[in-house]
Amino acid sequence: MEQLKVIKVGGKIVEETDTLNILLNDYAKVEGRKILVHGGGRSATKISAQLGIETQMIDGRRVTDAETLKVVTMVYAGLVNKTIVASLQSRGINAIGVCGADAGIILSNKRPATPIDYGYVGDVVKVDGEMLANLLQGGTYPVVAPITHDGKGNLLNTNADTIASEVAKGVAEKFDVTLIYCFEKPGVLMDENDDNSVIPLINHEKFEELKAAGIVSGGMLPKLQSAFKALEAGVKEVVITHASAIDNPQAGTHIVL
Repeated sequence: MEQLKVIKVGGKIVEETDTLNILLNDYAKVEGRKILVHGGGRSATKISAQLGIETQMIDGRRVTDAETLKVVTMVYAGLVNKTIVASLQSRGINAIGVCGADAGIILSNKRPATPIDYGYVGDVVKVDGEMLANLLQGGTYPVVAPITHDGKGNLLNTNADTIASEVAKGVAEKFDVTLIYCFEKPGVLMDENDDNSVIPLINHEKFEELKAAGIVSGGMLPKLQSAFKALEAGVKEVVITHASAIDNPQAGTHIVL
């Protein structure tokens, strides 16, 4: 089966021109089929403030009311997505920017309002792997923004780590998929203040140990949970690594069953 890398980039890397340019240079060098999934939360928070819209977070997740939905759609599917696409085009990569609503690629249900009402937030129901495969085989490189739709004309804000995992699962029948989460750290760390303390391998047992010891917490928990779900659904490999190491198979933390 043909190899495919699904690369998710988030955090400060997407928001700052210098780090984004370095990442896109590295991404352009990755050979073969590839899909880029991005976030953009810091930009959304900044633009919300400029518009006088208060950002509300619960457990690190954004509450998306009607006004916030407008902002995240403009920022994620507009400003951030098209900036990345234009930058990749300038590097000779025939990128195409999409969100989940485009060609119906990612269908979601609005998350129930209990126990916590996150507003217009989507939980992924289905990824159209066939459509993504068609884009790839047509010679384009999808750049996916974390906005989905419910099939009834409504847009929904959806966690970008989840999007990456679901996209990887959605194309796993057609490609040999490696899912790479890259950010500003070199991997999952034993000590968050020591970049040399990368944990090279995490399986289910190790994950439970790290969770119980409080070494893995916060935003890393859902990232690892979605990594295991991806592996269980047929994704070949999941790696959490530094943005500069997306083409280094030895770097970072490798998640295995």
